[in-house]
Amino acid sequence: MENWTSTPFEPLAGLVGGLLIGSSVVLLLLTLGRIAGISGIAAGAMTQRGIERYWRLAFLIGVVLSAVLYMVFVGDLQVQTQVSSAWLIVAGLLVGFGTRLGSGCTSGHGVAGLSRLSPRSIVATLTFMGAAIVTTTIIRHL
Repeated sequence: MENWTSTPFEPLAGLVGGLLIGSSVVLLLLTLGRIAGISGIAAGAMTQRGIERYWRLAFLIGVVLSAVLYMVFVGDLQVQTQVSSAWLIVAGLLVGFGTRLGSGCTSGHGVAGLSRLSPRSIVATLTFMGAAIVTTTIIRHL
C-alpha cells in the first residue's frame, strides 16, 4: 500500500474560501439571474456572443486572478500531486465528460443548486459525493 499524506486541516482558509464562493454565487444570481456553474460558464464563454460571452469571460478571468491575488498577498500556492501530468489530463477530460453527462458540475449543482433546493442538484450532489467516497475508500483502503 502506498504512503498517503493527509491533507492539513485549515478551517480559516476553508471558511474564507467558502464565503468567497458563496458570495460570488449570490452576486451572480442577484445581478444577472445566472447560476454559477463553472462548466456552464466555460462552455458559454466559447459558444455565446455579446454580453453573454463577456460576463462569462470576466467570471473566468476572476477565477484565475484570484489565484494570482492569493500568491501576492499570502504566498506561493503549494500544489502537490501524487500522479503524473498525463493522469491529470485524463482526469480533467473525464470530469469534462461527466459535467456534460450530468448537466452541470460540482459548483453548479453542489453550491448553487443545493442552495436553491433543486431536486436535480440534490440527486446529482448525492451521486458525485457517493462516487467520491467509494473511489477514495477503494484507492486508499482496499
